[in-house]
Amino acid sequence: MRVYQQEKVCASYAQKMDENYGSRSQIVRWGRGPMGLWMAASESISRLLTGLVYLFVCLKAWAGAFGVGSVTQYVGAITNMFLGISRFLQAVGEMRTNARFVGVAFEFLDLKNESTDGGRALERHPDEAYEIEFCDVSFHYPGSETWVLRHVNLKLSSGSHFAIVGENGSGKTTFIKLLCRLYDPVEGQILLNGTDIRSFRRTDYMAIFSVVFQDFKLFATSVGENVAGSAKYDRAKVQDCIERSGFAGRLASMPNGLDTSIYKDIDQNGVEISGGEAQKIAIARALYKDAPFIIMDEPTAALDPIAEAEIYAKFNEITGERTSVYISHRLSSCKFCDTIAVFQEGRLIQLGSHEQLMADANGKYQELWNMQAQYYDDTRGAACR
Repeated sequence: MRVYQQEKVCASYAQKMDENYGSRSQIVRWGRGPMGLWMAASESISRLLTGLVYLFVCLKAWAGAFGVGSVTQYVGAITNMFLGISRFLQAVGEMRTNARFVGVAFEFLDLKNESTDGGRALERHPDEAYEIEFCDVSFHYPGSETWVLRHVNLKLSSGSHFAIVGENGSGKTTFIKLLCRLYDPVEGQILLNGTDIRSFRRTDYMAIFSVVFQDFKLFATSVGENVAGSAKYDRAKVQDCIERSGFAGRLASMPNGLDTSIYKDIDQNGVEISGGEAQKIAIARALYKDAPFIIMDEPTAALDPIAEAEIYAKFNEITGERTSVYISHRLSSCKFCDTIAVFQEGRLIQLGSHEQLMADANGKYQELWNMQAQYYDDTRGAACR
């Protein structure tokens, strides 16, 4: 705010907020109008009836109809009744005013879920091979007519390592969202071992994926709970996943080991961690789930070059025999993958190994590779000069 003097921008919004909640706002007009009238009526009727009750009871006591001690009993009972009437009228006024806002919430709750959830169970077997195939898949987001993916055909074979590359906006992350069934294709099918994934129960299907998204989140709980995603977990397994993700050195310096809270939102003694350290915990969390598919969307974006090189060096150790899908803008990090898929403007334009794609002199992959290589060469040359 200081560097760009954005306090001026915030001031304009604060002025608009005053228009919404200030003395001239719509809320104040409602308070002076229907809601205010109902509240004024409830208070006026309550006071008027209470006064009449006091007058009537006192006159009856003065005339000798009952003892002075009974005055308190009668006044208290009738006053409580009128107080209930007053609160009822006040509640009616609040309901009449707030109903329009509650109506919006009910409209949202009544929205139909367009995504179907199949009833077929998908049981995980440690030795089962999973194969996913995109069959002429096209997709655009709800409310938009712009196609994000068009006629994508791709088969993810069990145990293979895939890299997804392409320029920004080429459809890489959308491809992953469809793969994980966060969305369903508008056209075409996605098959798991020959069966449309929409026929499986959603929770069963999602259970076969471990994903590290770009915008992953960690909770302000202990390191172990963040890795396991549970309050009860296998400590030895968590420790192993942390070592494989490269976080073991940082964990050793933490005061309570796996029980150390990260961030200070809940625990004042919590430890603040850097973006790169958080990314290592996210990778460890994906490893702990031990799903047949592991997906990493720019998993090393926040890591320093040394930590990034360590992740690349033991990528096969990290993923094991699981099918892995790796998204990265750094093409040099894709060389260890078996197959590289190149996306451009929502279409799969190239598919093959690093050597095969580099052999295509007119291909997009070689163009992107040369652009990045030239940048590093120019930088090195400039530094030498």
